[in-house]
Amino acid sequence: MSQPDPDQSILYQHSGRVPLASRLSYQVRQTMFDRFMQLMQPTAEYRVLDIGVTNDTKFPESNYFEQWYPHKSQITCVGTENGQHLETLYPGIRFQQVVGGEKLPYADQSFDIAFSNAVLEHVGNAAAQAFFIKEACRVAKRVFITTPNRWFPIEPHTTLPLLHYLPKPLYRAIIARTPLEYWSHEENLNLLTYNEFARCFPTGSPVVIERIGIAAGPFRSNLVAWTKG
Repeated sequence: MSQPDPDQSILYQHSGRVPLASRLSYQVRQTMFDRFMQLMQPTAEYRVLDIGVTNDTKFPESNYFEQWYPHKSQITCVGTENGQHLETLYPGIRFQQVVGGEKLPYADQSFDIAFSNAVLEHVGNAAAQAFFIKEACRVAKRVFITTPNRWFPIEPHTTLPLLHYLPKPLYRAIIARTPLEYWSHEENLNLLTYNEFARCFPTGSPVVIERIGIAAGPFRSNLVAWTKG
């Protein structure tokens, strides 16, 4: 068996047909970045925290926020993987490695915006997801967080259609018996519906949740949550 590429994110190592997923992901992420800029209207003075960067360097959609955001000197990014290369790729950016499931190493309201793309579904159970959101809301005045929509017909990590519509315990039991076993563990993948996503936010939080991306209606590929200033 070949050894995993140390320069490739663990998520990509265990993905299914990655080239297809990558092409779709790039298209969707362009849409989500445009929505971020429209809603947040960040100025050059805004301090932004990107929660959950990857060490992947092989796919065009990786760390798209760092690629496209115009005010790079205002970005601090954190991740459980080593993203130190981002400081070289995008001068002005600051990176700090963190431990998943622990408090972020920043004081309350340290940032104007906390941004996070496609990380929430990888942090574990509902309690871990709620903690992730609580921390984002604690360290920033506003948040913009995205996650795949469980009701999109194609599961984006395995690229299998419809199977993830099954009750989660049954879905995980089936996937555990395939080469995609990595994605059967809740700590690696826990997709959310619109209502489950909403429940991650603290009670009374001024959050708006939208469906965005590929497909239509309740089957759109992604969910975006943002809080009003």
